[in-house]
Amino acid sequence: MKIENMVRTALLALVLTACAPQAGDAAASPAPEQQAAVHPVSGLPVIPLTVTQGGHVHRFRVEVARTSPEQAQGLMFRTTMGADEGMIFPMKPPRDAAFWMKNTVIPLDIIFIGVDGQVLNIAANAVPYSLQPPPSAGPVKGVLELNGGRAAALGIGPGAKVEW
Repeated sequence: MKIENMVRTALLALVLTACAPQAGDAAASPAPEQQAAVHPVSGLPVIPLTVTQGGHVHRFRVEVARTSPEQAQGLMFRTTMGADEGMIFPMKPPRDAAFWMKNTVIPLDIIFIGVDGQVLNIAANAVPYSLQPPPSAGPVKGVLELNGGRAAALGIGPGAKVEW
């Protein structure tokens, strides 16, 4: 009986060792938190973003539209977006901005973020397909798009601190 248990233990150890990824093993992949997140539709990187106002911190996962073509595409043709998802448009250098809703199917809150990282103004519930671009209230270092009505539902307004 003891020999049987020893053989079972040895076989189990052998199987576990064979199945475990080895150092340098090409099949081994980094832990999920170490992998770069990429949005399945846009292919853009996805990063964490927080909005803080009145002691409340709201956490989002946002796509980053860095290049001119990515910013021109934005959220056009999207039919859905999660409640805590969005898109950030970094502006380097900071500048006045205006965003239209051409080919944008879902209503959006367009949040203009000043050079100090605080919300300057919000174009709430921007109308899908509208070619009338709501403007920022001054130079911005970024523009955040969330689902229409989300900013009001969370109590986000001018003066909120945005960090990404």
